[in-house]
Amino acid sequence: MKSIAAVHRLRLVSGPEGLSFILLLICSVLKRTTSFNGVPVMGMVHGVLFVLYVVFLVQAYQARRWEPKRALLMFVLSVLPTGGFFAERMLAKEERGELDAAKPAAA
Repeated sequence: MKSIAAVHRLRLVSGPEGLSFILLLICSVLKRTTSFNGVPVMGMVHGVLFVLYVVFLVQAYQARRWEPKRALLMFVLSVLPTGGFFAERMLAKEERGELDAAKPAAA
């Protein structure tokens, strides 16, 4: 059960982390095109969420004994603007038992 809790924590932070990245990109554009500068605030919010994502990713990797390429995929998704949403969907499937990442898929 502890391994599912690690996946759950990672799933809960993946959506907000993805959204904060998109908002940070929007704030960056607005900073250069208007007088609005939300980058300091959004940068801090996104930074905290990203660090939480990485910490929870390491915990899930260890608890679920994922293959390194799965953990790498989850990390790559965290640095893509909409990747957090894809990670959240994959993690939700794993939580429901539709995807068991600890065992290789049958061919």
